[in-house]
Amino acid sequence: MDKQKVVLAYSGGLDTSFCCIYLTRDLGYEVHSVIVNTGGFSEEELKNVEERAYQMGVTSHHVVDETENFYNTCVRYLIYGNVLKNNTYPLSVSAERVSQATAIANYAKEIGAVAVAHGSTGAGNDQVRFDMIFNILVPEVQIITPIRDLKLSREEEIEYLKKHGVEMNFEKAKYSINKGIWGTSVGGKETLTSHLGLPEDAWPTQVTSSEPKTLELVFEKGELKAIDGTHYDHPTKAIQILQAIAQPYGIGRDIHVGDTIIGIKGRVGFEAAAPMVIIKAHHTLEKHVLTKWQLSWKDQLSSFYGNWLHEGQFHDPIMRNIEAFLTDTQKQVSGKVFVELHPYRFQVVGIESDHDLMSNKFGSYGEMNNAWSGEDVKGFSKIFGNQVMIYHKVNGQD
Repeated sequence: MDKQKVVLAYSGGLDTSFCCIYLTRDLGYEVHSVIVNTGGFSEEELKNVEERAYQMGVTSHHVVDETENFYNTCVRYLIYGNVLKNNTYPLSVSAERVSQATAIANYAKEIGAVAVAHGSTGAGNDQVRFDMIFNILVPEVQIITPIRDLKLSREEEIEYLKKHGVEMNFEKAKYSINKGIWGTSVGGKETLTSHLGLPEDAWPTQVTSSEPKTLELVFEKGELKAIDGTHYDHPTKAIQILQAIAQPYGIGRDIHVGDTIIGIKGRVGFEAAAPMVIIKAHHTLEKHVLTKWQLSWKDQLSSFYGNWLHEGQFHDPIMRNIEAFLTDTQKQVSGKVFVELHPYRFQVVGIESDHDLMSNKFGSYGEMNNAWSGEDVKGFSKIFGNQVMIYHKVNGQD
């Protein structure tokens, strides 16, 4: 009798290594491991993960490169919406997890798996994101979560693996690092407190650039397409180049405090130089080329979009509705944005765009107007405040 297939979301760490052995030897499944690359793995790292998976006894190991698809289906809308959760966090990991869970569900359908498994514990957001997306996309497939279900401690996992002859580095890294194209998260003992910051050596990228540098970023319909005159065939390439330039300045480092899906507060450090520069530059360009009500409604819908994405609800059809709105707002968001990089900070200097609404043909703010007279303004001011004037006349001054 053939063994039943289970697809395991695999990273090569302690938890997913335990899952490999447990699913194969204790539960008798045929394990097919999958790693989803959203721009955070090198070829060497992917090769090492593959070797580790086969050492753990998987039947097959598969790499899904979601980098460009992750951008096309998700990141571009985070840029269009200038999305920063709690005005701080560019959704580096939460957006990535949604893309990974979707890719794993699709692979499970492709190979006819009866189950999907992941190494989440019962304490964080990822368990909800993965479970919910699997329930939406592959509702007929069983979800197995050994670490959560067995309520295992780290020490129990290590003891189990040693008993089964597994040799690996069981020393827990001082900081947990999760890297993707839209930023890198950093967790450690300091982020478990409310008052401690991360020390300098905790950041994955050390500060090695100190000389100020000016960049010319070119946006076409809201997407970053060129840097300093070099055009890239896909925005992911431009993002990676900008990251390589800006990250050594220590730009984009911060600690996010937020509300988890399961109702507790959480802190996480992150470094996201390219996302922070892109969002700020893009927003500045928008402030020049969009009307005040376009900007206002974008702020409201983008905030909802970011929060709902963070909670794993990417497949809710309302998200497609908002994406259509955001895409439509980007028709005139094209031009150059000039940015200065300095150690630990950056500044958007200005923009150039054929769609700039600050055209001096119509007047200069606080200086001179060319499209109306003083008498026009007097009449407009009376009419503009007319209803409020009536309210105060009727109800008295309060």
